[in-house]
Amino acid sequence: MIKILYIHGLNSSPASTKAQQLLHAMHRMGIAERLYLPALHHQPRLAVEQLEAIIAGAGQPVLVGSSLGGYYATFLAHRHGLKALLINPSVRPHLCFDGCHEWQTNYYTGERWLPTEEHLQALAALEVPAPQDPQRCQVWLQTADQTLDYREAEHYYRACALRIQAGGDHGFAGFAERLPALFAFAGLEHSLWRDTDFSH
Repeated sequence: MIKILYIHGLNSSPASTKAQQLLHAMHRMGIAERLYLPALHHQPRLAVEQLEAIIAGAGQPVLVGSSLGGYYATFLAHRHGLKALLINPSVRPHLCFDGCHEWQTNYYTGERWLPTEEHLQALAALEVPAPQDPQRCQVWLQTADQTLDYREAEHYYRACALRIQAGGDHGFAGFAERLPALFAFAGLEHSLWRDTDFSH
């Protein structure tokens, strides 16, 4: 039975738009129990421990990672041989945070935290070779991502199945309309989603 593990991004949560759209769609298909939506700790080491525990119990879930969640998903897919769909993924986020000592606030919970050297080291430790199998790794990018330069991910994941859309934003505009493509990649039974419009 195919299961999906959704991995949210930095300062995000299971209450994010994409996570909720995915949850709603799987509710409509009657398979919400196949979706894992963890609320991840801001410390990478603890977040990965959470994800590792879910993977251990879920078998071979398909990973769907957004932004920093895409970085986590890349590491976990490499480590466990899992399929991964990455949405505007972060590439080498430890370099983006280097020298940043500003307070961060989770958009959904209001939790505040301060990046530390331990945080950066934990992120750096998760870097793995770029995926090479387009059957196992699909990457969705939008060119108007206001947070990350999509070209970095386009280059890093160049051996994967790239899906690049002009415009959009970091949250990936039109995600709900693309859910059938996500379900097809995951290998969910075609009969569950083929006649459903998820855009509303």
